[in-house]
Amino acid sequence: MPNAPDAQLIEVGRRVLEVEAQAVSVLRDRLGEDFVRACRLVADGTGRVVASGVGKSGHVARKIAATLTSTGTPAIFLHPVEALHGDLGVVQPEDVALVVSKSGDAAELGGLVDHLLRLRVPIVALVGCVSSPLGSHAAAVLDCSVGEEASPMDLVPTASTTASLAMGDALAMGVLDLKGFKVEDFAALHPGGALGRKLSVRVADVMISDDYPWLLEDASMRDTIAPLAQMRGTVPIIDAARRLVGVVTSGDLTRLMEQDAGFLERRVADVMTREPKTACTQELGAAAVSRMEEHGVMALPVVEHDGRLVGVVHLHDLMKSGAV
Repeated sequence: MPNAPDAQLIEVGRRVLEVEAQAVSVLRDRLGEDFVRACRLVADGTGRVVASGVGKSGHVARKIAATLTSTGTPAIFLHPVEALHGDLGVVQPEDVALVVSKSGDAAELGGLVDHLLRLRVPIVALVGCVSSPLGSHAAAVLDCSVGEEASPMDLVPTASTTASLAMGDALAMGVLDLKGFKVEDFAALHPGGALGRKLSVRVADVMISDDYPWLLEDASMRDTIAPLAQMRGTVPIIDAARRLVGVVTSGDLTRLMEQDAGFLERRVADVMTREPKTACTQELGAAAVSRMEEHGVMALPVVEHDGRLVGVVHLHDLMKSGAV
């Protein structure tokens, strides 16, 4: 059958995904005291995280180090073989070691582990065998064992590397939580490219703060027509102290026209949406966009902490600025 090879490839792919998904799903129930200890060791460390591993485990260790570094925890990768040929000097007593190994008994790791023990550097081990030599020397052991690899004859590291990667992500996010790492901190470490723009644009950077129309509560709906056109469909309503009390939108005007022939003489206070969604000047533009999408609005009044109106921010302006 001409379609048989294609169908067979799809089945192979599906099986790989199923095996790897199962390998990750069982990790959830293994998290316990050692996971907490690992998170605290890394979060409380005054030095760097030195990540290491051989072969595919080494690639996993590199990725975990990169994730930790990008979330505020300085980390480096140290190849265990290069370590024994001059690179051991990068390890300092205040560091924490993170070692990844499926067997926990790789010969190349022995010299590095001995050096870490002499320096009394705590080891966090991500291993497929918790009773291995590496596991027995670790201050915290994270069980990344798998029932089978997703490869034929159980040879190629597939499910095991996926499980280690997932455990490393869990560890990094636990450390992030302990440190109270915020989106502003993430933005500071990612200034370049689209991500940097998204995390650097503030509402204050794009909001309309000068010469924008607003109305008092005693205005009529007739008074809203020109401001609605000028402000692309949203007009803030304020009180005598310039505190925001509501908004009127083009949708409000349209619905009123359909219901009331005398709509132009209706008071704004009778039509406006009270307690509208708002933005503040220093919040990220991406957060304002998320709020607009959640509530189906195109603009948000910008207010100070006391509720005083200081501007209006529009979805289109946020999009043009790169906030999304």
